[in-house]
Amino acid sequence: MRHEFAENARWPTEHEVADEVRIEVSPADALRVLRSVPLWFHTFALNREYQLYTPGVARDHGYRLASIPDSFEGLSVLDVGAFDGFYSFLAEERGAARVLAVDNEQYVEWVRDRWGVTLAGGEGFHAIKRLLGSAVEYRQMDAYALDGLEARFDFIFCFGLLHRVENPLGLLDVLTRRLAAGGRMLIETYGVNGDGGGKDGVPHVSAPGDVYPHDRFVYWQFSSGALANLVAFTELSSFEVHATPVVDGHPRIIGLASKYDAPRDRAPAIQSGH
Repeated sequence: MRHEFAENARWPTEHEVADEVRIEVSPADALRVLRSVPLWFHTFALNREYQLYTPGVARDHGYRLASIPDSFEGLSVLDVGAFDGFYSFLAEERGAARVLAVDNEQYVEWVRDRWGVTLAGGEGFHAIKRLLGSAVEYRQMDAYALDGLEARFDFIFCFGLLHRVENPLGLLDVLTRRLAAGGRMLIETYGVNGDGGGKDGVPHVSAPGDVYPHDRFVYWQFSSGALANLVAFTELSSFEVHATPVVDGHPRIIGLASKYDAPRDRAPAIQSGH
């Protein structure tokens, strides 16, 4: 189902999203953890009674909840570009049998450029993992190195990555090879203004700093048609757009891709006159 969102639509606030992973530690432990991480990307509910939440800088997570399964019971889940790991811990909370979170931690440079804060890498994730007593695995590794794994996963989160990599098709290919037969991949990335779900297959190329000030790591903006065409070049069998909201003036796009039980022949989705 496609969900349309107006720019001022009401979707869950960051605190309401955070409440899906309830940690509920003492106020003293919550304050200690809050102060131990120089910058939080995700918002976590450490103690709801005292309104102690991590001050996550990511402000566009509310609309994603409608696309995330209510249950991951018995599934193996891969969270790529996990950062503080909210979606890893959410999948575990919802019953996943195994969750692997990976991040190459290049966000350390991005955070330094954008906010002038120096991170070591992984400190937010590990702080929350300890509080939860979580079994989520974490690996510092590049997503393109995932071909070195033998494991396959029933579900993959690919949030906020395609617009930040030089080769988005290559990344989708790698992730598709990590999907089990019948697996699903939830893809979210930067969109284009005025995306009506049409067949425009041309991705936009952003100039450094055009999308976010002091952020030189946003390369692409994808229309619904461009993202569907990109999926068509992989062994993913289908792609369904769920939403194209605009958050604080920034267009986003989210959709669900599925994988065939058997490989199919690739066919170009975009024809060129040259």
